[in-house]
Amino acid sequence: MHLLRIKILLLLTIGTSILFSCQNTEPTQKELTTKKEKTTLKDAYEEHFLIGTTLSKQHINQEIPKAAALIPREFNAITAENMMKWMNIHPAKDSFDFSMSDKFVALGQQQEMFMVGHTLVWHSQLADYMNEMTDKEALEAHLKNHIETIVGRYKGKIDGWDVVNEALNEDGTLRESIFLKVLGEEYLEKIFRWAAAADPSAELYYNDYNIEQPAKRKGCIEMIKKLQAKGVKIDGVGIQGHWSLLGASIKDIEDSILEFAALGLKVDFTELDITVLPNPWDLKGAEVSQNFEGSPFMNPYPEGLPDSVQVKLANRYQSLFELFVKHKDKINRVTFWGVHDGHSWLNNWPIKDRTNYPLLFDREFNPKPAYFEVLKIGQAIDPPVN
Repeated sequence: MHLLRIKILLLLTIGTSILFSCQNTEPTQKELTTKKEKTTLKDAYEEHFLIGTTLSKQHINQEIPKAAALIPREFNAITAENMMKWMNIHPAKDSFDFSMSDKFVALGQQQEMFMVGHTLVWHSQLADYMNEMTDKEALEAHLKNHIETIVGRYKGKIDGWDVVNEALNEDGTLRESIFLKVLGEEYLEKIFRWAAAADPSAELYYNDYNIEQPAKRKGCIEMIKKLQAKGVKIDGVGIQGHWSLLGASIKDIEDSILEFAALGLKVDFTELDITVLPNPWDLKGAEVSQNFEGSPFMNPYPEGLPDSVQVKLANRYQSLFELFVKHKDKINRVTFWGVHDGHSWLNNWPIKDRTNYPLLFDREFNPKPAYFEVLKIGQAIDPPVN
């Protein structure tokens, strides 16, 4: 009887141990990924696409402690806002100024950021001397040197370049820039080739606004197809994303993702912000040339954004990021054009000295309701299956 009792107790002990071990098996990799706390934007989207911001001189010099802490916490990609534009980096024919762009790259390397050089060729913010260059051979040689010098300096450091910026009109035709007028349409092919030769490892993009709109999108696709047919390296397209609470439509944005991806391109949203203020051209019967500066109607929220508009902004960002997540296999990067509301160019465009609220962080660097909507969407994404 005593031996039988011992055997029964042993069997019960073994069974309990087996049951306990089954209930406490090591979690799978998928479970670990799911349980990982994703409390920042870059963590929430890290398995899907990059989350970026643009840096001004103040940010690069780390003059604002709150910004210096926020940027590496929330973002894993940075774009040079102004320091690499022609007038700043190549201010005179025979001289370059790399002081700020060198600091930009050093900061990006220190913080292990994906870095975007913005921009190599753009009709705006050129140095004054460029408007005097009318000889084709001289301009072409100067342009080639410009690209080779800048891209070559940051070879293996800058991850991607906005090679051409805003070369299209709203109807999809090529803009009458100095480059088109003097060099002809072939300038596009040449500058992409020069950039590819200067750093074969860097990604090369075409970047523009309103290319989610049907007419301009069609022209952009035709332009890129011509380049691809000639064997020109172009890795991605940047849809800027300067939108409002009402536009662009989700359908137009989705159509653009699908059509650009169908070309074999990476799709980036490169300058995302959502204005909450009225624009002059939205007014019925109003002349755009009128001066609206100082108008209370055009600057309705100088003391702060009402809760009702905060909700609208959050809903707008929610719709956009739900779309981005839907097509996360096609999207490489989403970059906000500014770190916080006070940094946004929309405070001075298209009307100066207004108070706009287009980003996810307010003027005190606090997250807004829109931030939490974007974060929540990222946190809810199923982890990729290995």
